[in-house]
Amino acid sequence: MTEQNTVGRGIYFHVPFCASTCDFCAFYQEQPKRGDIDRYLDAMAQECELMPSGPVNTAFWGGGTPGLLPAEDLFVLGKTMVRAGGKPKEWSVELAPSSVRADKLAALKEAGVTRVSLGIQSFDDTTLDTLGRRHSPKQIMEAWKLIEDAKFQSRNLDLIFGIPGQDDQRWLEDLTRVIELKPDHISTYCLTFEEDTAMFVKLSQGKVKIDKDLESFLYRKTWEKLESEGYAQYEISNFAKPGHECQHNLITWHMGDWLGYGPSASSQWNNQRWTNPANLEGWLKGIENKQPVREQTKHLKPADLLADSLIFGLRLNSGISPFALAQRFQTELPKSISILFADLVEEGLMELRGEFFKLTGEGRLRADAIGVAVLEKFD
Repeated sequence: MTEQNTVGRGIYFHVPFCASTCDFCAFYQEQPKRGDIDRYLDAMAQECELMPSGPVNTAFWGGGTPGLLPAEDLFVLGKTMVRAGGKPKEWSVELAPSSVRADKLAALKEAGVTRVSLGIQSFDDTTLDTLGRRHSPKQIMEAWKLIEDAKFQSRNLDLIFGIPGQDDQRWLEDLTRVIELKPDHISTYCLTFEEDTAMFVKLSQGKVKIDKDLESFLYRKTWEKLESEGYAQYEISNFAKPGHECQHNLITWHMGDWLGYGPSASSQWNNQRWTNPANLEGWLKGIENKQPVREQTKHLKPADLLADSLIFGLRLNSGISPFALAQRFQTELPKSISILFADLVEEGLMELRGEFFKLTGEGRLRADAIGVAVLEKFD
């Protein structure tokens, strides 16, 4: 393992099938057809043979909706992954409430899954309708009961705030209800208006608006409430009970290596970065011809990895040591970075503790802009 990969290696499976597209979702997905599912499962096995990862530390299945696959298909896909990367210590799967069934959870558990992330977004019917979600609060509770009964090592709930029409009272009620369910991990994402989504079209038409002041207020209230309930914030949008931080995400944020399989999956492996075609047929043809198609390919220079480590590392509450990262990637830290960080400390957006720079609360609210400023110093 090369020096920059000492943080670990992961494997990612993209399951592109989803019953319907939510108004906010920009991830590649297809409506499930039995013939397409069969070709997908065969092609995943072929892709894993063409590009075996070897033993990995973590695995993550996203989509689409992985749980939309029948139990027997989930188990087959699990065996394919184990052949490619072994049984990782942490294995996460994203599920939607409407797709959770006892037999599917049993298949995932038998395959080796240790962590389930349930994307509920909200408990409020009106808010769910605004997002174009197809599940109900009743389905959320039924799904959660099944997940609890299955006794996975870690259970995560995902929420979204900053949704048009959602005021602070509605959001805090959602947060309270999630805490009452006692998950091991909670993810709270501010709604982003991605291009090519129904929500972005509504924004461009003036049918919905972004309220930055409300978003900032909800960020702060979320951090305060979850901390008071024993959930430690370890990344801007992620909170966990001790020992339940998502290790797969930490590998990506620390610029480890991961191999992505399936249409639209991205990889970062042995100083290369690429993305599979976001098209089921295009991806299938490449695999079936034993010539996987790679898009947006890039050779990663040490400076690229250093820049990304600084940007993503600053999102972590643990902070970063720029000089240790420069040593890790065996490249020089630009002097302009030291000047930028000094300015950010003076502005109250960052603090220095020992050799670690960490964003303050106000800095975390401006993390995206700070990330852009960091990247500019490497141009």
